[in-house]
Amino acid sequence: MAERTRNVNPNEVEEIRQLLRERKIRATPARIAVLQQLRGATSPLTHADLAETLVPLGFDKATVFRNLADLTEADLISRTELGDHVWRFEIRDPDNPESSNHPHFVCVDCGDVRCLDDMTFTAGSRRRAKDIGSITEILIKGHCRECDAAPV
Repeated sequence: MAERTRNVNPNEVEEIRQLLRERKIRATPARIAVLQQLRGATSPLTHADLAETLVPLGFDKATVFRNLADLTEADLISRTELGDHVWRFEIRDPDNPESSNHPHFVCVDCGDVRCLDDMTFTAGSRRRAKDIGSITEILIKGHCRECDAAPV
């Protein structure tokens, strides 16, 4: 499975507190911890992924779940279901709300999920999409490089 975290900013906690204040929600330790994990993720995380990291730090699963719901409602994170009936969460860029509307790749073998932030579509694809209606999500399924190379 691909690495799912990246280095984070040392001033992150204060930035998160400020972001929560701007949205008029309390900056609780659980909300800060959830946002830190999502800010450091390189792909969407499930409740189980977050609980695996946060429960050993003293947060229970129900608290993590409630905070995911609160942060989604506050538009600080987005919630996506990628065809496997599992909600995945990722940070939203408050300065660029459209950044959350990016395609995802799901490996049909291992279930690995990757964001395709920098994917661009041809003018013809964009025209065709407008003919269909308003597209809110694009999901691409296939075999990741690791699974495709694995011996059968």
